[in-house]
Amino acid sequence: MKYNCGENAPKTATYKVVDSKGKVVGTVHCKKGDSFPPTSTSGCHYEID
Repeated sequence: MKYNCGENAPKTATYKVVDSKGKVVGTVHCKKGDSFPPTSTSGCHYEID
């Protein structure tokens, strides 16, 4: 499932930062209920690891 910046994390986990081409460009750890932070590149989204 894809998540965008500003959405709330459904559970505490490490999420992959994925660019528009499907390449993993980083990770971020979010706690349940926290908002996903802005990505450094537009077009990126978050996926659960």
